[in-house]
Amino acid sequence: MAYAYFIWFLLCQFLVFVSEIQAKLPAVIVFGDSSVDAGNNNFIPTVARSNFQPYGRDFNGGRATGRFSNGKIATDFISEALGVKPTIPAYLDPAYNISDFATGVTFASAATGYDNATSNVLAVIPMWKELEYYKDYQKLLRAYLGETKANEIISEALHVISAGTNDFLENYYAMPAGPGSRRTQFTITGYQDFLADIAQNFVKSLYNLGARKISLGGLPPMGCMPLERTTNLMGQHECVERYNNVASQFNGKLSGLVLKLNKELPGIKLVFSNPYFAFVQIIRRPALYGTLVTFIYFISCFYDVSLSYKFT
Repeated sequence: MAYAYFIWFLLCQFLVFVSEIQAKLPAVIVFGDSSVDAGNNNFIPTVARSNFQPYGRDFNGGRATGRFSNGKIATDFISEALGVKPTIPAYLDPAYNISDFATGVTFASAATGYDNATSNVLAVIPMWKELEYYKDYQKLLRAYLGETKANEIISEALHVISAGTNDFLENYYAMPAGPGSRRTQFTITGYQDFLADIAQNFVKSLYNLGARKISLGGLPPMGCMPLERTTNLMGQHECVERYNNVASQFNGKLSGLVLKLNKELPGIKLVFSNPYFAFVQIIRRPALYGTLVTFIYFISCFYDVSLSYKFT
């Protein structure tokens, strides 16, 4: 999945990002879906798992850890680039404890979304539960380091949110229209607004729990993902532009949300991390990235972080 040109692009972006940071971040704390799940789904009863080959073939020891990747995932690279640690462990993995989580942890669950109905499709961890795990984590952190040090880590840590693709592709467009379905309840614009409201409340919840440095991830051109292209028989396996347009529109709503919350919430440093145009560039001009054929395998993986805010 995570081919070299994607990794190269990611590291280039974050070398610039790191140069803008004037203080070392003590931890990276992660919420979201398969783009940032390091193996939490291994420990819940769901079929949405990647703890088997060929996943993990390029990870240390060739182990399939539960990451939806051949090796590391985006937040591992982010943590490494920021000088925190090489990989971010999954909160539910019993091989780790609070001494490991103190410098980084992911609560993410593959196949989840902002909408609770999305997490129900494959019986994965909903976003509200990820937030509950975060509250438990804070209690453990305070018991481990003391109130003052724990609060300092929480306020200085980078909190990453990466979700939304599954809400559209595994829920809104995938589930049959009928009583109770999101397509019956919402127009696509209405559903985007519904999800944006949930994203806003999620950011506010993190803020109320002490988080101040937050990256809100946007959507990639999801119409170019392998499944969408494979099933686009009438379109000769090209990208499904309708889905790409939805992703672009939703990103616009999230971008506006970020501007709004930066004005409303004192002390917050919230950035919108938009992977859309970077992915489009890779798809349209693959030769620039050392490959002739490109496919999108990650879900909103790479964070083209706005440098208009400094995490200081």
